[in-house]
Amino acid sequence: MRAISNLKLYFSNQYKSFKRSRFLLLIMLPGIIYYIIFHYVPMYGLIIAFKDFNIYDGIINSPWTSNYGFKHFLELFNLPIFYRILKNTVLLSLYTILFSFPTPIILALCLNEAKNKLWKNTVQTVSYLPHFISTVVICGMITNFLSLNGLVNNIVSFFGLERIQFLLYPKYFRTIFVISEIWQQTGWNSILYMAALSQVNPELYEACRIDGANRFQQILYINIPSIIPTAIILLIFKIGGIMNVGFEKVLLLYNPNIYETADVIGTYVYRRGILGAEFSFSTAVGLFQSVIGFILVVITNKIAGKVSEVSLW
Repeated sequence: MRAISNLKLYFSNQYKSFKRSRFLLLIMLPGIIYYIIFHYVPMYGLIIAFKDFNIYDGIINSPWTSNYGFKHFLELFNLPIFYRILKNTVLLSLYTILFSFPTPIILALCLNEAKNKLWKNTVQTVSYLPHFISTVVICGMITNFLSLNGLVNNIVSFFGLERIQFLLYPKYFRTIFVISEIWQQTGWNSILYMAALSQVNPELYEACRIDGANRFQQILYINIPSIIPTAIILLIFKIGGIMNVGFEKVLLLYNPNIYETADVIGTYVYRRGILGAEFSFSTAVGLFQSVIGFILVVITNKIAGKVSEVSLW
């Protein structure tokens, strides 16, 4: 009887909580419906990764593949260029994380120290703008800047050096990609860090100044610790996306001359899976990327929880 009474009390409390939050839950409803329709329902289509999908037979009637359904996965792993595209994908992601992840933090710390509001607002606006420019436009700008008669080559020529077709040499692609990511995303990504810094109690700065701390020490002992939780959560998401390097930008910038360093898993799947209509193969590759990403998120989250006591769950 006691158990039944506790159960009734639990459901009563849950109902009261639901009733109090009903309007907030109503606001969440469109987002929930969106994710159910466009993210969860389509997961049913993942089974074609284990089938020889035929558009005329449909998902249900298409035959299962050989090798216990792992035919397309084995085909991916046995590709002569598999290790090349895997290496390019991982290296591009790692370089992007290594060089572009700290830049929003540095920008936020610098802006937080700026006292001139006009200057601060101007820098923020200018740094945010590239994020709102279409990737197609960004890539068009990069192509024009790096063309033989573009801005970069004009500067190179001014100093007496030879003009270079940057987008035709594999050794330049990763540098171009990472720099463009830094330029495009630094300002936008700094918003979260600025928000975290705005929550710091001003009394902490006063206490530091009383103790004789200079501006650098205030940044080191107050500002940086205050944004570490935000940085760790964002880093977990970044590492989880290692297998999904910016496909659109790579596709718009690369060409057969630089496949050696520019061809990633996403672009190979696009050429073979979408243009070649090998839908089962492309689904298998997508599932492989998602599983690796999930494993990386779990591992990184576990490490973050042990090292800093900050984690997603």
